[in-house]
Parts: sequence; structure tokens; C-alpha cells
Amino acid sequence: MSFSFFKPSRPKTPQEVVKAIRDSLIALDTKTVVEVKSLEKALEEVEKNFSSLRGMLSGDGEAEPNAADQAVQLALEFCKEDVISLVIHKLHILGWEARKDLLHCWSILLKQKVGETYCFVQYVEDHFELLDSLVVCYDNKEIALHCGSMLRECIKFPSLAKYILESACFELFFKFVELPNFDVASDAFSTFKDLLTKHDSVVSEFLTSHYSEFFDVYERLLTSSNYVTRRQSLKLLSDFLLETPNSHIMKKFILEVRYLKVIMTLLKDSSKNIQISAFHIFKIFVANPNKPQEVKIILARNHEKLLELLHNLSPGKGSEDDQFEEEKELIIEEIQKMSSLQNLKL
Repeated sequence: MSFSFFKPSRPKTPQEVVKAIRDSLIALDTKTVVEVKSLEKALEEVEKNFSSLRGMLSGDGEAEPNAADQAVQLALEFCKEDVISLVIHKLHILGWEARKDLLHCWSILLKQKVGETYCFVQYVEDHFELLDSLVVCYDNKEIALHCGSMLRECIKFPSLAKYILESACFELFFKFVELPNFDVASDAFSTFKDLLTKHDSVVSEFLTSHYSEFFDVYERLLTSSNYVTRRQSLKLLSDFLLETPNSHIMKKFILEVRYLKVIMTLLKDSSKNIQISAFHIFKIFVANPNKPQEVKIILARNHEKLLELLHNLSPGKGSEDDQFEEEKELIIEEIQKMSSLQNLKL
């Protein structure tokens, strides 16, 4: 005979878990001091519910996660009940544990497919303003890193990356990467980098359509007074300019005297790392067989200073020393050939 008075609790269904999350998020709408204790209780309930969600998706250390079809059902319920929107708009209220569990679940839910459709991604596509909300969260240092992680998970999907690139909020990244809080600025730059490197065809299309506007503001990063900003933006410029789908962008970029002058200034930077990164872009200007007259004249008029800089430029010890020196000698030879053009008029 069994003397157990308690039956094991029945596992919650995906519908019940999502409903509990939704109800507890809605309960966070506290507006008076009298309701503070109610708010604390609601936050505890949210934390408990996100912990249940994480356990259902990934296991809790003791029990294995439920079947894959339950993960799909959870994603579908999140969309059906508009919980995705609630989560983003309530993120600033949530406690640290709830945010941590949310970030873990966010990437899993984004990957759930029904047939050929990522249902979570489809919801965000139908509510693109949610991506704008995540981007502007960089202005709130309390949740900036959480929103950054969520954004980078979204950017893994081309349609979501494309929206951010083409939205008005994309220009905010040029501000966010120079925020005084180093951690937030670094996180914003990681997201900015992903936007410009994750999807070649999307980036190529964006740069083709917005060439002038983009490089007008990107120049501000290259000429920033902040060392980290200059170094990161110069390295990123190489990363996306040298991608094969962007070859037409690179060819257009190296025809412009304006950007040649920017790169030449960076060649004189007090940082050796920045000088080396600048050289790898400068060499493309010089090696271009179709240099416009204006570029040739600028190189010719500055050939003495350039030659002095290049002769003193060394990457330091490393396996790429030989290749760097070979490239440098070729560039030096090309600049010497153009020295006779220095008296020509622009």
C-alpha cells in the first residue's frame, strides 16, 4: 500500500508555459508605490516562468529537455499570444536571472521551423518595429548588452539584417559605437560588424544603394579622436570592402581622392596597428591600374612623405613579415614611378 499523499505534478504544456509568461509580464504594469510589493511578486513570477521555459527547451540539469516538437509549439505560442512583443517592451523591468534565461531561450526559439518557415522570425518580420526597439535599447546601459545579444541572434537571418541596414535606426550605430561606456560601445560595434559582414549579398545590395550616405558617416569613424573607434572601423572597412560581392564598391571607393586622403592620414597615426591596417587599404589605391588623374597627382605630390613612412613601416615579428615586405616594396616602386607627376594640376 502506498502512503504517498502527493501526486507528482503534471508537466506543463507549451501553451500553459507561454500563457503563464504572458500573464506574469502583463502583471508588471505597476504604476503606484503602493503596488511595489505586487511588482516584486510579479517579477518573481516572471523569473520562475522563464526558468520553466528554459527547462522545457534545454533541460534543468536533472531532467532532459522535452521533444523538439514542443520547442516548435513554444515558438508558435509565443507568436500567437504576442509574447515576443511583450518581452521586448518589458525587458527593462526584468531581473537579471529572467534576462539571462530569456537570452538563452531567444536563440533557440528563433531557430524553430514549421515546414520551411521560421515562425519566430516570421513574427518579427511582421512586426519589424520590434527590431527598432532593440536597437534603441543601446541608449539604456542597464539592458544594452542583453538587447545586443538578442539583435545579433536576429541578424543571423538575412531578412532581419536587411531590415536593420535599411531602417532609419541603422544610423544610430554610428553614435552607439562611440558611447562613453566601453562595454556598451564594444557590444554595439560587434552588432554593427555583424550587420556589415554576415550576409554578403544583403550587404552588397545595401552598399550599392546607399554608397554615398553610408561612407559619408563612416568617414567620421575613421577620423574619430577615439583610438578604439579608428582601429575597429579601419579593420572592419577592410573586412567588408575586400569581400568578393563588394568588389564593385571597393573599385568605386579607391577612385575617390577624399578617401585616399583619409587613409593617408591614418598611415601617419601614432598607433602602429592603425598604420598597418591603413597600409592594407592604401596599397589598393596605389596598385589600382586605373587610378584617376586626381589620385595619381595626390600620390605624386606626397611621394617623399609616403616613401619615408613606408620605409619605416614594419609589422613586427610574425609569419606574414615576408609577404608584407614584398607588398611594401611593390607599393614603394609604384609611388616612385609617379613622382614625376607632382607638378601636374588637378
